[in-house]
Amino acid sequence: MPKHSLNLYEAKTRLSELVDQASKGETIVIAKDGKPLARLGPLPRKKPHRKPGAGQGKVWIADDFDAPLPEDVLASFEGREE
Repeated sequence: MPKHSLNLYEAKTRLSELVDQASKGETIVIAKDGKPLARLGPLPRKKPHRKPGAGQGKVWIADDFDAPLPEDVLASFEGREE
């Protein structure tokens, strides 16, 4: 829920201050003729930097992972009765 609602003229004159407030997590609604038109708020936080190989040793894949499925299982996936 926005803490501040300002008319367009006031938002233009206080833009720098409003951007500072938004960067700290506040949401400001900007209205014209009493009708809300826009919302000024913080940008999403940056995602953490990913390091290649960080998951090494945490996942195991069976040697037969990509082997053909048994006929009865394959028939179930294809909707056939065996």
